[in-house]
Amino acid sequence: MDYVRLGRAGVKVSRLCLGTAFRGYWHGHTDEATAMRTVETAIDLGCNFIDCANFYFQGRCEELLGKAIKGKRDDLVITTKVWSQIGEGPNDRGLSRFAIMREIERSLKRLNTD
Repeated sequence: MDYVRLGRAGVKVSRLCLGTAFRGYWHGHTDEATAMRTVETAIDLGCNFIDCANFYFQGRCEELLGKAIKGKRDDLVITTKVWSQIGEGPNDRGLSRFAIMREIERSLKRLNTD
């Protein structure tokens, strides 16, 4: 696996980043075991850069990722995104400081990390 510097962050990440939208999971074509196996295989092959988002399957993909990386967190760079509608409330979308900080906390909880 090739590794590159991530901007000015001072860390090296795998050139390939695993996206965890698990689109098939949303439509019933990918089960939890397959999603977990996908993450585990990528890590075994040297991928240390994994991307997710709070809105992928209403946070469920972050929960699955949290299970898959348990015990491996220190070796990985995890990114997640905020913005999309994740609830019914007026503040459940957007990039206000309030929404971002709340989603950081929620994502960390779903990922069961940090």
